[in-house]
Amino acid sequence: MDMAIFTRQGEWLAVSIDALNVWGDSIDPERYPSLRAGSHPHIVRQRLLALALFPEKWINRLFSVGEIQCTETSILLKAFELADIRKELAYRLAQLPSAEPLPTVPILYEDDWCVVFDKPSGMPVHPNGPGHRGTLDEAAARLGLLREDPLPMKHIHRLDDDTSGPVLYAKNELAQLRLDAAMREKRVDREYEAIVQGRPRQASGIVDAPIGKDRHHGSRRRVSPGGDQARTHYEVVRQNAGWARLRLRLETGRTHQIRVHMCHIGHPLAGDALYGGRTEAIGHQALRGARLTFPHPLTGEPVRVECPEPPWFSALAAKLSL
Repeated sequence: MDMAIFTRQGEWLAVSIDALNVWGDSIDPERYPSLRAGSHPHIVRQRLLALALFPEKWINRLFSVGEIQCTETSILLKAFELADIRKELAYRLAQLPSAEPLPTVPILYEDDWCVVFDKPSGMPVHPNGPGHRGTLDEAAARLGLLREDPLPMKHIHRLDDDTSGPVLYAKNELAQLRLDAAMREKRVDREYEAIVQGRPRQASGIVDAPIGKDRHHGSRRRVSPGGDQARTHYEVVRQNAGWARLRLRLETGRTHQIRVHMCHIGHPLAGDALYGGRTEAIGHQALRGARLTFPHPLTGEPVRVECPEPPWFSALAAKLSL
């Protein structure tokens, strides 16, 4: 799908009438008549549903609240609903003591539809309880507020607090619907790097082991026959007598999946005390997101985002001669 025929106009997404008519060459012209200036929103809705350009649920919601319009050259869909800036800003500021600095997080990719942040180690993606502050969700909200473009950004996936790397956010309802579907259909590809104890027997492999909760430890997960299906691909990048640097890719996204699977095969992550990792070299798990690939929520074209290696990971690799 050509991005050029879509333009953002404030809260509205403008789509060329001519383009919609050309795309409709294969549909019944009597049932779905061509669009023209001033076409009734019901006619626009019918043609959009016939073309299957957007989710049916989303188009029907816009129609039901009067958020489909037709101008001389374009149809307008209210895709970029803005929050009340003053209300949102007042709420967000109330969450932090006045002396606490606002979090700033590097951006790896951004357009009108989505943004990928480079989450630092130690920052939660979302609040873990009442009054939890300094999260990536908060940083994302503040970004829009400071730009006076407060789109309702929602994270599509998560990382553990101490895992650094790319986190994808949708900027509007349509993007969230599309990206959530891509996650369910396993079309969002996440690659990681980790430093683990020991030398894996194989240079590459797949850990296919279900993961469930640990009845004896509230924050732990464990491999369990009754757990959820989980598959992790790994490949040795470098290794020595005591440590190995791995490249990993997830097929599923279970809580602590890499950490549990590496512990299960006898190679816990360096620094991961929760799963038996040694902590003399680093005080948290040596795991970072390296790259993220996802279908663009408007065009469907693949977007590949590379994440630079954080200094703490480079320093640990050097220290362990990896």
